[in-house]
Amino acid sequence: MTGRVFRLHSTLELPLEDVHSYFEEDPDLPEGIEDVDITRRNNTLIIKAVAADESLSKYTPTAQLKASVTETRVYEEEPPRAGGPRWGDEEEEEIPSELVEFACFKGDRETVLQNTAVQYPMFLVLEELALRSEKGTLTAITEHDGDLDATRIVEGEERSATVEVVENPQNSSGASGVDWRDNEFISD
Repeated sequence: MTGRVFRLHSTLELPLEDVHSYFEEDPDLPEGIEDVDITRRNNTLIIKAVAADESLSKYTPTAQLKASVTETRVYEEEPPRAGGPRWGDEEEEEIPSELVEFACFKGDRETVLQNTAVQYPMFLVLEELALRSEKGTLTAITEHDGDLDATRIVEGEERSATVEVVENPQNSSGASGVDWRDNEFISD
C-alpha cells in the first residue's frame, strides 16, 4: 500500500480501555501491517506497527502512534458549579465518580505518528481510533494512489474537509514588500 501523510494534527482523547479493546477485537488492519505491538512506558503509550513486508530489515523503525496517558476523574453526572447558592445546612452529597486513564494522541505528525516505514497504513489505524473517540479532533492531509485527501474527524464523527492550494508568500518575487536598500526615507 502506498501513501504519504503530509500534515496531521490531533487532539484525540480515548479511554485507555477502549484503545486496548479495539486491538483485542482483532480488527482488520490496513494492508502492510501484520500486527501491532502495544507498549506502555510510565505515562506514554506506544502502538508500533509490525510490517507485513518481510523485506524490511528488522532494524528499520516502523511507524508508531504515541500517546500520553493521563488520569481524569469522570463523574456519573455533572458536578455542581462552585459558588452556587446553598440553601440551609444541606449536607453535601458525594457525586459518584471514578478515575479513568485516557490515551491522549495530541500534537502534530512527528509527535503522534512517528517513523516513515508503513506510515500511511498506521495513519489509517489512527483514523479508526479517531472514529471511536468522543473527545478531540483529527485533521490531516494525505496522499494515496496519487490523490490528495483531506481528513477531518471531530468527536468521533467524520466531517467534510477539503484540500486548498494557496500561493506560498515565500515564493513570490517580493515586489509588494519594502526595498530597504533603496528607500528614500532612510538616511545615510
